[in-house]
Amino acid sequence: MNNPISNPEYFQFSTINCRGKLIDLSKPKIMGILNITPDSFSDGGRFNNESAALLQVEKMVKEGASIIDIGAQSTRPNSQLLSAAEEIFRLKTLISQIKIEFPEILISLDTFYAETVQFGFEEGIDLINDISGGMFDEKMFEIVAETQLPYILMHINPTYESMHEKLLDEDIILKMNYYFFEKIEQLRKLGVKDIILDPGFGFGKTVEQSHQMIEETDAIGFGRYPLLIGISRKSFIYQPLGKLPLDIDEETQKLHLKVLEKGAKILRVHDVLATQKTINLYLEKNQS
Repeated sequence: MNNPISNPEYFQFSTINCRGKLIDLSKPKIMGILNITPDSFSDGGRFNNESAALLQVEKMVKEGASIIDIGAQSTRPNSQLLSAAEEIFRLKTLISQIKIEFPEILISLDTFYAETVQFGFEEGIDLINDISGGMFDEKMFEIVAETQLPYILMHINPTYESMHEKLLDEDIILKMNYYFFEKIEQLRKLGVKDIILDPGFGFGKTVEQSHQMIEETDAIGFGRYPLLIGISRKSFIYQPLGKLPLDIDEETQKLHLKVLEKGAKILRVHDVLATQKTINLYLEKNQS
């Protein structure tokens, strides 16, 4: 296998194409999390009706979110597996309503089902956020290629049942980079052009591996593809501190600043306002 890191073709893209609109990633973007699930570990049930969800979108947009990531299924440990039909039932008309009320906002759909992506595409989504790397639905890469939407490719174990199993005694960065290399090759052969990489914090990594991923963020993904980092309310931060998910904002923002300095382009978060302050601090430091 060729070494992807040494390949001169691997330069980093600074834009993604969302339905013909070029999105500049030279300045970091905030992806606000909107869980419309009753069982999400930190905000389950708060936004699983349309009016509450729209109010939350309005709040996140005002605070600085450029992207809203909608998830209709919880992927926390021991969560119940839903079908695509159940996801679509939960989504109802929310995507199209957000598009009407906030036409400039980008909508990312968090799903590992091709059928849900097709529904979301028809409703107006701009990005696909698939935690499964195309492994939980064999039709996923096909629908990504058909829609030509930017695709968020996450590192994860190969099955739904094993997604939270810890990868013990692994060189996590090396394993992750070869995973990405193989998946990117598959996607590129299908004609997928816009790919964003997500290291998959909270999915099968130990506390030590998670901190290694923070320290070596700049080594993930060969320097070509934009990186999305999602560490908001993750257990590798709060459990060692003996805290709750809602009590680690200061620690999270310090880690956000670190990954921004190492090249992260999108931060997927619950607390948009605090993250916007961190991005402003990062930009100020790098302009001086």
